[in-house]
Amino acid sequence: MNRQVTLRVVEKKRAYEDIVEQVVALIAAGKLKQGDQLPSERDLTEIFKVSRTTVREAIRTLESMKYLQCRQGTGNYILASSEADLIQPLATALFNARDDIRDIFYIRKIIEPQIASLAAENATPQDIEEVEKILRMQETCIQRGENIIETDSAFHNHIAGASRNRVMGRLMLALVDLLRQAREEYLTEGESNLRAKKSLAGHLEVLSALRKGDAEGAKNAMLEHVEEIERIVFQKKGRR
Repeated sequence: MNRQVTLRVVEKKRAYEDIVEQVVALIAAGKLKQGDQLPSERDLTEIFKVSRTTVREAIRTLESMKYLQCRQGTGNYILASSEADLIQPLATALFNARDDIRDIFYIRKIIEPQIASLAAENATPQDIEEVEKILRMQETCIQRGENIIETDSAFHNHIAGASRNRVMGRLMLALVDLLRQAREEYLTEGESNLRAKKSLAGHLEVLSALRKGDAEGAKNAMLEHVEEIERIVFQKKGRR
């Protein structure tokens, strides 16, 4: 790595998740930036006091969440992918700050259930496993009273990827990026723990349908989830 960062020994239980959380936190804090190289697997096993298998599991998870790029023979690098670089211009072109959030939620209710339906049809066992990992991390964050915004974004982004429809996936990424501020507010202010639990419950319903390959069930579960979040957001706005 090119700059000084602090990493700590991880807990043994689900240690790879702790590694993922630490790396994501460093990225969010700006201490790890695009192009930075992580230490070698051997060095990471020494830093975290875990097996190389655990380190590799964490690296695979970070790669699936688009935080990391693994380059054969050279190492692992913090990633701002070309796909991610497309999202901000797309969001700017499609939407602007003056758009009514109700209109944006209306579009979400059209797009996200369809994406979930496609994900149920096209998700691989590895996709399902990665969504499960993300939701376990989200549950851990809730138990610790931590912000779940990163795992929330990772869930929606991974469902979009599992749909195997790149155009709809990009639209979804743009919507998630555009609504980040509103999502940060309802997931961090006031009764944030209850709201976070409701968000996780909705995610688990979608996951259940994905496991079954139930396209209609995934579609309905995602619609119910988005509608629940919409109610939370506008109840909060109504109290202001």
